[in-house]
Amino acid sequence: MVITILSRSHADRNVYPSAGVLFVHVLEREHFKGEFPPYPKPGDSSNDPITFNTNLMGYPDRPGWLRYIQRTSHSDGVLYGSPTAEHVGKATIIEITAYNRRTFETARHNLVINIMSTEDYPLPYQAEFFIKNMNVEEMLASEVLGDFLGAVKNVWQPERLNAINITSALDRGGRVPLPINNLKEGVYVMVGADVQFSSCLREVENPHNQLRCSQEMEPVISCDKKFRAQFDIDWCKINLVDITKVVTIHSNRPDPGTGVLPDIGEYNPPSESLKSRDFFADFLITLAVPSAVAMVLFTILGYSMCCRREGVDKRNMQTPDIQLVHHSSIQKSTKELRSMSKNREISWPLSTLPVFSQSGEVVPPIHPDNYETTSMPLMQTQTFVISAPGPADEGTLFFTQLLVLQGLVMI
Repeated sequence: MVITILSRSHADRNVYPSAGVLFVHVLEREHFKGEFPPYPKPGDSSNDPITFNTNLMGYPDRPGWLRYIQRTSHSDGVLYGSPTAEHVGKATIIEITAYNRRTFETARHNLVINIMSTEDYPLPYQAEFFIKNMNVEEMLASEVLGDFLGAVKNVWQPERLNAINITSALDRGGRVPLPINNLKEGVYVMVGADVQFSSCLREVENPHNQLRCSQEMEPVISCDKKFRAQFDIDWCKINLVDITKVVTIHSNRPDPGTGVLPDIGEYNPPSESLKSRDFFADFLITLAVPSAVAMVLFTILGYSMCCRREGVDKRNMQTPDIQLVHHSSIQKSTKELRSMSKNREISWPLSTLPVFSQSGEVVPPIHPDNYETTSMPLMQTQTFVISAPGPADEGTLFFTQLLVLQGLVMI
């Protein structure tokens, strides 16, 4: 493991990490405070919020193998990652820009990373642990990482042991923990050694522990007590890889790459003397052609509906005379019946007339005189004028007297 601390000088800082070994570079705020003007009140300059921006020179981001984390503006920043053999012999220049959030001033330094090759790269036996009670910046601290490697070495007993990579659980699809009980996000730590895995590390592979892991129960690991005092390891997520037995599987998936675009030369933008494009032809095709088609269809429809009508005269000429006379008589009878129905007067039923009037005035009926209705009155008053009976009309007199007795005739 390589740990470096940036100095306050403006000169480029050269570091020499090894391929396949974890590289950690701490950006300490104390080394940048001399680059900014002092605060008017003595003793307050140490509280200046300072953030860092890191990028590969000439590019907006860092190389794919290099990560950066700074939890708050009052904490140090950390560059970390694991270079591979592909980057050996290539100088990587990282631009580090410090921002003082109080004075809005900046300071810039360059970090030159010269990746060296190692004879034992890569280590054949690699184990990845998931530590639940640590954040990535806490694990990157030299003291904490040294304690973890010491515990692993005590359990594994290798001749050579190196930290290969550290990854936050959030970068592996984990969830942000709730801000209660001082919960941590968790961190994955991969270490490599030159000897076979110990029996303690392989205990998680036995059927009993595999069953407990499938039931979301903690497996029984004999060497867990050597880690439990400081590190809470999820043994169900331990990953043991023997790269000497790994079979390379060719996949159709594209190589994700390093995250940095290849150097293909300088960018040459288009010339400013480009000829402007004429969109008049596109306008005609887009607007004029559909309009012309719509006009032709409108003309055909108008001709069919207006110019092809036969008319009433032509229809009458083609209709027999007897049919026209019959139709005309039906129309006249219909009109006469309608006019008669409008002018007819129907006396109102007696039940709708007022019985008593307190003022002595005649109360008009509820319905207006021009109210049209098809209902007949409940009972109509029939008036018969009876003259003196003659000798020859005795039958009529008898019938009239009978109606008078029934109250249906007024004399």
